[in-house]
Amino acid sequence: MKLLRWFFPKGRDFFAMLLAQSQKTLQGVEALEQFILDERPESGQRVRDIEREADELRRILIDELNQTFITPIEREDIFALSRAIDDILDYSRSTVDEMEVYELRANEHLRKMVATLTRAAREINQAVFHLKDHPNIAAEHSVRAKDLENRMEYLYHDALKDLVKGEDVAYMFKMREIYRHLSNSADRGDEAANIIGDIVVKMK
Repeated sequence: MKLLRWFFPKGRDFFAMLLAQSQKTLQGVEALEQFILDERPESGQRVRDIEREADELRRILIDELNQTFITPIEREDIFALSRAIDDILDYSRSTVDEMEVYELRANEHLRKMVATLTRAAREINQAVFHLKDHPNIAAEHSVRAKDLENRMEYLYHDALKDLVKGEDVAYMFKMREIYRHLSNSADRGDEAANIIGDIVVKMK
Protein backbone atom coordinates (compact mmCIF):
# COMPACT_ATOMS: atom_id res chain seq x y z
CA MET A 1 0.00 0.00 0.00
CA LYS A 2 2.84 2.41 0.81
CA LEU A 3 4.42 1.64 -2.54
CA LEU A 4 1.11 2.27 -4.29
CA ARG A 5 0.81 5.67 -2.61
CA TRP A 6 4.36 6.51 -3.73
CA PHE A 7 3.57 5.67 -7.36
CA PHE A 8 0.16 7.40 -7.27
CA PRO A 9 0.39 10.09 -4.57
CA LYS A 10 -2.70 12.04 -3.62
CA GLY A 11 -2.81 15.81 -3.73
CA ARG A 12 -0.05 16.32 -6.27
CA ASP A 13 -1.94 18.11 -9.00
CA PHE A 14 0.80 19.42 -11.27
CA PHE A 15 -1.69 21.17 -13.53
CA ALA A 16 -2.93 23.13 -10.51
CA MET A 17 0.62 23.93 -9.42
CA LEU A 18 1.54 25.18 -12.89
CA LEU A 19 -1.64 27.25 -12.93
CA ALA A 20 -0.81 28.80 -9.55
CA GLN A 21 2.59 29.70 -10.91
CA SER A 22 1.23 31.23 -14.13
CA GLN A 23 -1.35 33.21 -12.15
CA LYS A 24 1.35 34.58 -9.88
CA THR A 25 3.47 35.50 -12.89
CA LEU A 26 0.53 37.34 -14.43
CA GLN A 27 0.07 39.25 -11.18
CA GLY A 28 3.74 40.19 -11.24
CA VAL A 29 3.66 41.41 -14.83
CA GLU A 30 0.52 43.42 -14.11
CA ALA A 31 2.36 44.95 -11.14
CA LEU A 32 5.24 45.79 -13.48
CA GLU A 33 2.79 47.56 -15.78
CA GLN A 34 1.50 49.55 -12.81
CA PHE A 35 5.08 50.49 -11.89
CA ILE A 36 5.73 51.68 -15.44
CA LEU A 37 2.60 53.82 -15.26
CA ASP A 38 3.04 55.41 -11.83
CA GLU A 39 6.81 54.89 -11.15
CA ARG A 40 6.14 54.62 -7.43
CA PRO A 41 8.59 52.68 -5.20
CA GLU A 42 5.63 50.80 -3.68
CA SER A 43 4.70 49.48 -7.12
CA GLY A 44 8.25 48.33 -7.72
CA GLN A 45 8.32 46.60 -4.35
CA ARG A 46 5.11 44.78 -5.22
CA VAL A 47 6.82 43.28 -8.26
CA ARG A 48 9.65 42.03 -6.03
CA ASP A 49 7.24 40.63 -3.44
CA ILE A 50 5.25 38.75 -6.07
CA GLU A 51 8.44 37.43 -7.66
CA ARG A 52 9.52 35.96 -4.31
CA GLU A 53 6.09 34.35 -3.88
CA ALA A 54 6.39 32.88 -7.38
CA ASP A 55 9.82 31.48 -6.55
CA GLU A 56 8.31 29.71 -3.55
CA LEU A 57 5.60 28.17 -5.74
CA ARG A 58 8.25 26.89 -8.13
CA ARG A 59 10.29 25.42 -5.27
CA ILE A 60 7.22 23.53 -4.07
CA LEU A 61 6.49 22.25 -7.57
CA ILE A 62 10.06 21.01 -8.04
CA ASP A 63 10.04 19.36 -4.62
CA GLU A 64 6.78 17.57 -5.43
CA LEU A 65 8.13 16.59 -8.84
CA ASN A 66 11.20 15.03 -7.25
CA GLN A 67 8.99 12.96 -4.96
CA THR A 68 6.63 11.69 -7.66
CA PHE A 69 7.36 8.71 -9.89
CA ILE A 70 4.42 8.98 -12.30
CA THR A 71 3.25 12.37 -13.57
CA PRO A 72 0.22 13.28 -15.74
CA ILE A 73 2.49 14.68 -18.44
CA GLU A 74 6.21 14.20 -18.97
CA ARG A 75 8.19 15.45 -15.99
CA GLU A 76 10.65 17.19 -18.31
CA ASP A 77 7.77 19.22 -19.74
CA ILE A 78 6.50 20.13 -16.27
CA PHE A 79 9.96 21.26 -15.25
CA ALA A 80 10.60 23.21 -18.46
CA LEU A 81 7.21 24.94 -18.43
CA SER A 82 7.62 25.89 -14.78
CA ARG A 83 11.07 27.33 -15.50
CA ALA A 84 9.91 29.33 -18.52
CA ILE A 85 6.97 30.81 -16.60
CA ASP A 86 9.31 31.68 -13.72
CA ASP A 87 11.77 33.39 -16.07
CA ILE A 88 9.05 35.74 -17.38
CA LEU A 89 8.75 37.21 -13.90
CA ASP A 90 12.49 37.15 -13.18
CA TYR A 91 13.10 39.52 -16.08
CA SER A 92 10.20 41.68 -14.95
CA ARG A 93 11.86 42.10 -11.57
CA SER A 94 15.19 42.89 -13.26
CA THR A 95 13.41 45.65 -15.17
CA VAL A 96 12.20 47.25 -11.94
CA ASP A 97 15.53 46.84 -10.14
CA GLU A 98 17.59 48.44 -12.88
CA MET A 99 15.15 51.24 -13.59
CA GLU A 100 15.39 52.22 -9.94
CA VAL A 101 19.17 51.83 -9.74
CA TYR A 102 19.73 53.83 -12.93
CA GLU A 103 16.96 56.30 -12.02
CA LEU A 104 15.31 55.87 -15.40
CA ARG A 105 11.90 57.22 -16.27
CA ALA A 106 9.38 55.28 -18.34
CA ASN A 107 8.81 56.36 -21.94
CA GLU A 108 6.23 55.45 -24.56
CA HIS A 109 8.34 52.56 -25.84
CA LEU A 110 8.47 51.00 -22.38
CA ARG A 111 4.74 51.45 -21.87
CA LYS A 112 3.96 49.70 -25.17
CA MET A 113 6.39 46.87 -24.48
CA VAL A 114 5.09 46.20 -20.98
CA ALA A 115 1.46 46.33 -22.17
CA THR A 116 2.33 43.70 -24.78
CA LEU A 117 4.11 41.58 -22.18
CA THR A 118 1.02 41.74 -19.95
CA ARG A 119 -1.18 40.53 -22.78
CA ALA A 120 1.24 37.66 -23.45
CA ALA A 121 1.26 36.69 -19.75
CA ARG A 122 -2.54 36.58 -19.82
CA GLU A 123 -2.48 34.27 -22.83
CA ILE A 124 0.04 31.96 -21.13
CA ASN A 125 -2.10 31.91 -18.00
CA GLN A 126 -5.19 31.02 -20.03
CA ALA A 127 -3.27 28.32 -21.87
CA VAL A 128 -2.19 26.72 -18.59
CA PHE A 129 -5.73 27.08 -17.21
CA HIS A 130 -7.17 25.03 -20.10
CA LEU A 131 -4.27 22.61 -20.52
CA LYS A 132 -5.68 19.72 -18.50
CA ASP A 133 -9.30 19.62 -19.68
CA HIS A 134 -9.32 21.58 -22.96
CA PRO A 135 -5.89 21.18 -24.57
CA ASN A 136 -7.01 22.48 -27.96
CA ILE A 137 -8.11 25.75 -26.37
CA ALA A 138 -4.78 25.85 -24.53
CA ALA A 139 -3.04 25.53 -27.88
CA GLU A 140 -5.03 28.47 -29.25
CA HIS A 141 -3.91 30.67 -26.37
CA SER A 142 -0.31 29.57 -26.80
CA VAL A 143 -0.43 30.63 -30.47
CA ARG A 144 -1.72 34.05 -29.41
CA ALA A 145 1.14 34.33 -26.91
CA LYS A 146 3.61 33.60 -29.70
CA ASP A 147 2.03 36.29 -31.88
CA LEU A 148 2.52 38.77 -29.04
CA GLU A 149 6.18 37.81 -28.78
CA ASN A 150 6.52 38.72 -32.45
CA ARG A 151 4.85 42.03 -31.65
CA MET A 152 7.32 42.55 -28.80
CA GLU A 153 10.24 41.91 -31.15
CA TYR A 154 8.99 44.68 -33.42
CA LEU A 155 8.54 47.07 -30.47
CA TYR A 156 12.02 46.20 -29.16
CA HIS A 157 13.75 47.05 -32.42
CA ASP A 158 11.65 50.19 -32.84
CA ALA A 159 12.72 51.31 -29.36
CA LEU A 160 16.38 50.63 -30.14
CA LYS A 161 16.12 52.57 -33.40
CA ASP A 162 14.94 55.64 -31.49
CA LEU A 163 17.47 55.11 -28.72
CA VAL A 164 20.54 55.28 -30.96
CA LYS A 165 19.43 58.66 -32.28
CA GLY A 166 20.27 60.25 -28.92
CA GLU A 167 23.58 61.74 -27.85
CA ASP A 168 23.66 60.54 -24.22
CA VAL A 169 25.72 57.36 -24.50
CA ALA A 170 25.35 56.43 -20.82
CA TYR A 171 21.58 56.74 -21.03
CA MET A 172 21.63 54.71 -24.23
CA PHE A 173 23.41 51.77 -22.59
CA LYS A 174 21.21 51.86 -19.50
CA MET A 175 17.92 51.99 -21.39
CA ARG A 176 19.08 49.32 -23.82
CA GLU A 177 19.40 46.93 -20.86
CA ILE A 178 15.83 47.69 -19.79
CA TYR A 179 14.53 47.05 -23.28
CA ARG A 180 16.53 43.82 -23.37
CA HIS A 181 15.01 42.58 -20.11
CA LEU A 182 11.52 43.06 -21.51
CA SER A 183 12.45 41.37 -24.76
CA ASN A 184 13.94 38.45 -22.84
CA SER A 185 10.80 38.19 -20.72
CA ALA A 186 8.70 37.94 -23.89
CA ASP A 187 11.12 35.33 -25.25
CA ARG A 188 10.45 33.20 -22.18
CA GLY A 189 6.74 33.60 -22.82
CA ASP A 190 7.34 32.31 -26.34
CA GLU A 191 9.28 29.37 -24.88
CA ALA A 192 6.39 28.61 -22.51
CA ALA A 193 3.97 28.73 -25.45
CA ASN A 194 6.15 26.29 -27.40
CA ILE A 195 6.26 23.88 -24.46
CA ILE A 196 2.49 24.05 -24.08
CA GLY A 197 2.12 23.31 -27.79
CA ASP A 198 4.38 20.27 -27.44
CA ILE A 199 2.42 19.03 -24.43
CA VAL A 200 -0.86 19.34 -26.34
CA VAL A 201 0.53 17.27 -29.21
CA LYS A 202 1.64 14.55 -26.79
CA MET A 203 -1.77 14.52 -25.09
CA LYS A 204 -3.58 13.65 -28.33
